[in-house]
Amino acid sequence: MDMAEIRHELDNTANRLADFRGSLDVDVKKTRIAELEEEMTMPGFWDDQQTAQKVIDEVNALKGLVHTLEEHEETHENLEVSYELVKEEDDEELREELVEQVGELRKALNQYELNILLSEPYDKNNAILELHPGAGGTESQDWASMLLRMYTRWAEGKGFKVETMDYLPGDEAGVKSVTLLIKGHNAYGYLKAEKGVHRLVRISPFDSSGRRHTSFVSCEVMPEFNDEIEIDVRSEDLKIDTYRSSGAGGQHVNTTDSAVRITHVPTNTVVTCQSERSQIKNREQAMKMLKSKLYQLEIERQQQQLDDIRGEQKEIGWGSQIRSYVFHPYSMVKDHRTNTEIGNTQAVMDGELDRFIDAYLRSQMDV
Repeated sequence: MDMAEIRHELDNTANRLADFRGSLDVDVKKTRIAELEEEMTMPGFWDDQQTAQKVIDEVNALKGLVHTLEEHEETHENLEVSYELVKEEDDEELREELVEQVGELRKALNQYELNILLSEPYDKNNAILELHPGAGGTESQDWASMLLRMYTRWAEGKGFKVETMDYLPGDEAGVKSVTLLIKGHNAYGYLKAEKGVHRLVRISPFDSSGRRHTSFVSCEVMPEFNDEIEIDVRSEDLKIDTYRSSGAGGQHVNTTDSAVRITHVPTNTVVTCQSERSQIKNREQAMKMLKSKLYQLEIERQQQQLDDIRGEQKEIGWGSQIRSYVFHPYSMVKDHRTNTEIGNTQAVMDGELDRFIDAYLRSQMDV
């Protein structure tokens, strides 16, 4: 990297830092930090441990964003001084050291940007991911099984743990519906980018005439909530059914009615869980899933912020897809929200989704 390239890199870094400062409303965040720190000094602050912890978490998150940005700005100022020194001294060793430091700051800013993208209240939570095939029978059910494999591969590549909470196999192939619990830091923050309808175009392996088919699958993603959310669920509003567990390829098959389906009658919200061998544990997990869904409904009713938690719900069909996967007559996966395209469809189906996820998250910074 010559001096002109270093200058360009430093100018680009300055612009990024300015954008961060503007988009974060740093002064507003500093005011909020001061308010919260004053609240922490008030008598009785620790009387409610749960509320106190939320305040502390908010303070730490805000400080992390503001202080880290100021550290990066200070580093950039020091690099500007080093740049002028290298220009005057024309020292090759100093120039190489400056290039290395500029590269380190660029990497640090990339990580900082990701932290900004994943700083919403529930981004750090585990994710509950559901796949529901659209019309089309075996075709769409097979497409759902392909997406199941894709998301499992992606999650495993991130070091996340994947648990199958519910699995309903297709009539001939694929799956009719599946619910996954994906455990890992920021799992929901990443996977919220996948909410929506996914469209497949291919030559059908189930069509003896070799015709091209289009299939649709809806992907729903929710943050997993634990006992910290307060939702009043009355027992008289619940319809609880038990049934015998089943799974793909004969896995998780029990001889007792351990699987649980809970219906919240007033909202017609249904959750099922069959991942545990114990009916009691399946019921506990199903109740957590139900609370997550009911919490979202309450947020939507009170704040009308559907896109913040659940995402826009659309018909599973033409015109509503967020992403198209074309296997024939050419190979291309395109995200219609960001226009991100990848020609290597096999890599995408093997779980390489980060380019799509990153592009979507970055696009939300400008919303």
